[in-house]
Amino acid sequence: MPGRLDSVEESATLRLADLTGELKKQGRDILSFNLGEPDFSTPANIIEAAAKALRSGKTHYAPSAGIPELREAIADKLKKENGIDVAGNDVLVTPGAKQAIFYACFSILEEGDEAIVFDPGWVSYDACIKMSGGKTVWVKSNEDGSLPAELPEHVSNKTKLIIINSPNNPSGAVLGIKDLRLVADVAGDNGLYVLSDEIYEKIIYEAKHLSMGSIIPERTITVNGFSKAYAMAGWRIGYATAPKPVLQNMLKVQQHTVSSPTTFVQYGALAALTGPQDSVERMRLEFKQRRDVVIKGIRGMGLRCEMPQGAFYAWPKVDGKSEEWAERFLEAGVGLTPGSAFGPHSDDHVRMSYASSMEDIKKGLERMAKLLGGGEGRTEDKRQR
Repeated sequence: MPGRLDSVEESATLRLADLTGELKKQGRDILSFNLGEPDFSTPANIIEAAAKALRSGKTHYAPSAGIPELREAIADKLKKENGIDVAGNDVLVTPGAKQAIFYACFSILEEGDEAIVFDPGWVSYDACIKMSGGKTVWVKSNEDGSLPAELPEHVSNKTKLIIINSPNNPSGAVLGIKDLRLVADVAGDNGLYVLSDEIYEKIIYEAKHLSMGSIIPERTITVNGFSKAYAMAGWRIGYATAPKPVLQNMLKVQQHTVSSPTTFVQYGALAALTGPQDSVERMRLEFKQRRDVVIKGIRGMGLRCEMPQGAFYAWPKVDGKSEEWAERFLEAGVGLTPGSAFGPHSDDHVRMSYASSMEDIKKGLERMAKLLGGGEGRTEDKRQR
């Protein structure tokens, strides 16, 4: 008898990162560009706030929804920066943004329901939908990352949820107001919820971040966290705000699974929001420098690659199956993630994370260029770059 997890694939990004780590242990010289984790250290004021909380005895259970001070600080941030008018009681603090995404899917989807995910899309959306008993309906994004006008054609009487992610993992595309209004109109016309994953909002370059919750708050679940903007990936701390019926169900799931986020970590998150923000800007500028080097290098190999407007990923197009290309690059000493992990329409891309040192990035690009040096598999883009 098939089980509920039989259709759920292992996380491709984590699996490939583990494989790369294993090859390194075997003595192989591998440069890994798989994981989406900032390589910077967590800012000192955040570490000190968590350490102070530990020393002062903040080691007991916290309120399941999060400590009041942090919930209030998040609500204040959402009002000022995102145009989402909520109070602290409208916020749920979670052990990472991924957990909040799962809670939302589990709270909204019943067996057989459908959720729309734009392709390319982060690997765990599909898994969260399936674990919730739902089915993923993949909708291919336009080549530049914008959303297709044909979106309404993919809505059925089983559709309950649309998931958007801006800036996008893996493409780095940023949704504009036209995209958000399209989704808002479809959601409003059909009584759907929208899950807006905004984890990369601070890592944005020429574009401007817009929040769906400021357009259609009564239908939007906004998810965010601290791992990307504040280099706090290992701290596992995120948050969500949502319409009250959904938020209440998300809280129930948290109460009966993890109980609450780690107590002292929440004080670190509070310091992240209320303390100096200069480290966020320094990291953003460094990522932008790396992006420019990566895109120039990839295009110089003859590969077509859209300019990412946010996040820290390059999304080059390859000629052939992405897993075969990932294997070839791995043999050349470069760990990349095959595009097939990000949706059924993305098997002709690979993802390269540039959350690595500039030294490693330049070495990795050299190895990739050497592999492509003979011209085999080149997908020359004749358009203006």
